Amino acid sequence: MRAGMTSAAFAALPGTQAAAQVAAGGERGLPGGGYAWNVEAVGYCDMDDRPAFKMAIREVAGRWYLYTGHFWDSGWSVVDVTDPARPEVAAFVPGPADTWTLQVDLSGTTMVTALEQIFPNFGGDPDAEFEDGVLIWDIEEPLRPKRLGRFRTGGTGTHRNHYPGGRYVHLAAGLPGHTGNIYMILDIADRRRPREAGRWWVPGQRDDEASEQGGAATAAPPGHGFCCPTGVDVSLHGPAYVAGHHAYLPYGAAGMVVLDISEVSRPTLVSTLRFSPPFHSRFGVHSVLPLPERGIAFANSENVTYAEGAAHHNSIIDITNPAEPYLLSLFPEPVPPENAPYDDFTTRGGWRGPHNINHHQHHPDVERQGNLFYVAHFNAGLRIYDVSHVRLPREVGYFLPPEPRRRYGPMPEDRLVTQTEDVVVDRRGYIYISDKNQGVWILRYTGPRGAEPDTTSQSSSRTP
Repeated sequence: MRAGMTSAAFAALPGTQAAAQVAAGGERGLPGGGYAWNVEAVGYCDMDDRPAFKMAIREVAGRWYLYTGHFWDSGWSVVDVTDPARPEVAAFVPGPADTWTLQVDLSGTTMVTALEQIFPNFGGDPDAEFEDGVLIWDIEEPLRPKRLGRFRTGGTGTHRNHYPGGRYVHLAAGLPGHTGNIYMILDIADRRRPREAGRWWVPGQRDDEASEQGGAATAAPPGHGFCCPTGVDVSLHGPAYVAGHHAYLPYGAAGMVVLDISEVSRPTLVSTLRFSPPFHSRFGVHSVLPLPERGIAFANSENVTYAEGAAHHNSIIDITNPAEPYLLSLFPEPVPPENAPYDDFTTRGGWRGPHNINHHQHHPDVERQGNLFYVAHFNAGLRIYDVSHVRLPREVGYFLPPEPRRRYGPMPEDRLVTQTEDVVVDRRGYIYISDKNQGVWILRYTGPRGAEPDTTSQSSSRTP
């Protein structure tokens, strides 16, 4: 079967036959260059030869649906994962030509998908016509998404967006007259007629702003705060994650930016926490997940180079006072298995370092962030960490998929190796990971979980 596989077919899939038998505990090698520790493979879906990127999970009347964007195909798939050992692509909705449809988020019966110009190194034609902005969908019928509205941003479109439900969508938007993506708040009270409600950018991103040598802004629009010099590395990657009246923005070389959005038409700066230097500046902060009830946030960079340069990071930040965030700890770097044919992940090939995390904490069907933290770690596969001690995160499991057998697109530009892109964990405990040149793996963590963190006392959760 091409979309969903029976257990027998899964076991017979070239390069994965041992994966279904990886037991709890103990490091195990898999055919094709894969490895697992405290993780077992439950199922695999080849996505009808359309590798998935961003994913979102939803349960409806006892059935489980995984909504995905795609890397090398324009459109969105709905995968029935009710039985995780027998996943099946149940629907595919084609997207517009020459347009990236990578990103998807949802809440209730509303889904928001991004439209973006394809980067040239991903095969995009810079002269091709493309669609930009976001699409708003009704997904009351899970397998029949109905397009309701579209918002056009102009420029390059939108990348990672955040829809926590209700009236507002939070966009990472590439707009005309700006360098890099900026923050935009979209009002979808009328889902058929979305409209802009507010915006914020790092001073210097707007083309008509005055600047000094080095790009430091000298003129900032009202309500904006200066935080750093600007340049090609200052761009909102997104999503801007909203917690209460604060929005936490992963803003590349500008670091983690915290805004007060009590007045959505006029976001105001609360604080910034820079990571570049010492860490690399290209997507120096790629993701931020705030947990105000624990007084912490998780943050990580995205390293999109092949050269050995400045380090990437995966971090835990104290946000007890959002106006004065500070670094608590750094995650340990993944170490290759003892019998792996490479000494480290920096020189293995492909992109390396942390990428996406189990970010959709606003989804009711996603596992709540507790002791375990899941990271899609590019050429190091899925990494799982115990974060119950926020000063001392430690790795407790991983899954390195077997090497891809087919190149679907031009990335990675060097060797064809694992490139684990996204991770979603549903509240049943099933873990979904996507790859640039493979299908979706469905996994289960089998290691120790320990006691859940104490959220009643922030100070005790941060005691060294």
